[in-house]
Amino acid sequence: MTRIPLLALVALLLSGPLSGPAGAQAPAAAQAPPAAQALPQPAARAEAQPAASQPGVSQPGASKSGASQPGADRTTTHSLALPGRTLDFAATVNTIRLANPAGAVQAEIVTTAFQLSGAAPGTRPVTFVVNGGPGASSAWLNLGAIGPWRVKLDGALPSTRPAAVDNMETWLDFTDLVFLDPPGTGFSRATGGDKARRGMQSVDGDIRTLASVIHRWLQAQGRLASPKFIAGESYGGFRGPKLARALLDQQGVGISGLVLVSPVLDFNGRDAPWDPMRWVGRLPSLVAAARGAAGRAELRDAEDYAASDYLEDLVRGEHDAIATERLSRRVAELTGLDPALVRHRAGKLDLGAFLRDRDPGRVGSPYDATVTAADPFPSAANDNSPDPILDGLRGPLTGAMLDIYRNRLDWQPEGAPARQYFLLNDAIAREWDYGHSGNRPEALTELRQFLALDASARVLVAHGLTDLVTPYFASKLLLDQVPETAPPDRLQLRVYAGGHMFYSRDASRAALHEDAGALVGAALAAEGGAAPAR
Repeated sequence: MTRIPLLALVALLLSGPLSGPAGAQAPAAAQAPPAAQALPQPAARAEAQPAASQPGVSQPGASKSGASQPGADRTTTHSLALPGRTLDFAATVNTIRLANPAGAVQAEIVTTAFQLSGAAPGTRPVTFVVNGGPGASSAWLNLGAIGPWRVKLDGALPSTRPAAVDNMETWLDFTDLVFLDPPGTGFSRATGGDKARRGMQSVDGDIRTLASVIHRWLQAQGRLASPKFIAGESYGGFRGPKLARALLDQQGVGISGLVLVSPVLDFNGRDAPWDPMRWVGRLPSLVAAARGAAGRAELRDAEDYAASDYLEDLVRGEHDAIATERLSRRVAELTGLDPALVRHRAGKLDLGAFLRDRDPGRVGSPYDATVTAADPFPSAANDNSPDPILDGLRGPLTGAMLDIYRNRLDWQPEGAPARQYFLLNDAIAREWDYGHSGNRPEALTELRQFLALDASARVLVAHGLTDLVTPYFASKLLLDQVPETAPPDRLQLRVYAGGHMFYSRDASRAALHEDAGALVGAALAAEGGAAPAR
C-alpha cells in the first residue's frame, strides 16, 4: 500500500515497498496529584514529591453527587463475576505531572490502574502496559486484550456501538495492571512548549519519561517491593527492553519479566528495499495469509524456504536471471499470486501488490492481511484506501474508552468535555525523532542485557501469523541470535492466529492470557516466590 498509515512504525515500513495472593490488605487508594516532579534529564535522576491528599472512593452505580472535579484523581471499586472466579478490584485514574528543574510542569501523564482487592502489595505482581505507534494510547491493549473490560474487535466497523463487556481473559487473574499513556496520547499531554515536547517525542526522551512515571507510580502506591513486569505492543514492544534497562540504571527498579506483543525489535534495514532480510522476514506471513493458516505448523515449508533457498537467491541479486526466475516461481507457488506479477517484482512482494492485487476490488490491511474492505479507488494506480483495522477500530475503541472513563471510573480530565482524547495521534507519528546517529534504533541489545544480567528474568515475544507490519519470522531470526539461556524457556516466541492485534480473536486472546500468566508464574518461582493464584 502506498497510503501512509497512522503509526510511525508503519510509516517507516511503507517508506519502501512497505512505507495495543494473599494478604489482608486492599490496594492503596490513589494519591492526589503529587507536586510536579523534575522532568528526567539524561544525566540526572528525578525524585518523586510527596502526595498532597487522598481522593475519595466511590462504589459503581452510587450517586455521582460527590464525584471529583475534572482532573482530580479518582478511585472506584468494581467486581467481575467471571467463570470460576470473582475478581474484586479498585480502579484508579491518576495524573502524574513532570516538571523541569525550574519547577514548570512539562507534561501531565494519565495512568489507569487496576489493583486486586485483598492482595498483599509486597507480593502481588504489577504490570505496566504501554502501546506503540509512536502516538498510540494504551486503550488498544486495555480494551482489546488484558484489562477488566474489553471491546469485541473482531469484525468491528467504525459505526459499531462502543460497548465494553467483562473480559474473561483479563490479566487481573495474575497481576495488577497500570496502563500508561505517553504525552500526546489518550488524555496525557505535553505542556512545556515545543522544545520539551520534542524531547519527550524521541527514542531516548520517551524512555526517560516513562521510566520516571513508573517510578513515581510505584512510590506513590507503596509498590516498590512488588514483582514488576512490562507489557508493550508494537513500538511498545520496542520500548519494553529499553524501559527495563532505564528503570534499573536511572531509578534502581528491577523488572522481572517482559511481554512483547507484535514488537519491532530492530529498525535497521526495515525500510531498505535492497536488504534481503526484509523480504525473508515477511514471506512466511504472506504465505500464512494466502493459505488462511491457523498455526506455524502449516508454514514449515515457507519458513524453511525463506531462510535457505530464498535468501540465497536474493543474495545472488537481480542480475542473476536464473536465480530471479527460480525464486519468483517458488514465491508465486507459495502465495498463489499471478506468476507474471511476481516475476515483474523479482520475487520481492511489496504490500501494494499483495494486499490489493490478491483480491481485485478489495484491499487488505497490513496489520492482518486476511482482513479486507472494499477498495474505494479500484481503478487508481495508487491506493488511497483507509486501513480496515487501524481506521476501522478508531470509533469503537475511542467511544468505549471515553464511556469507561466517564461512567465506570467516574473520571473526567481537566478541561472536559472540550479536551480531546487521542487514540492515535498522527502528529506524533510524523514528528517522532528516531535519532541521528546514522543507524536506526534497536532494542535487541537491551533484551540480551536483560536476560544476561538477571537469571530469573523471563521474556515472552508474541506475534500474529498474518501481521505484515511486524512479521513474526523477522523476530524469530533476531531472537535466534540471542545466546541460549538456562533454562532455555526464559526467552519464548509464541505465534497465534491473527495479525498485529491477534488478540481480537477469542482463541488467540485466551492463549496469550495463558502464556502471559505462565511467564509471571515462572518468574516468581525463579525468584523464590509463589506464583499468583489463577
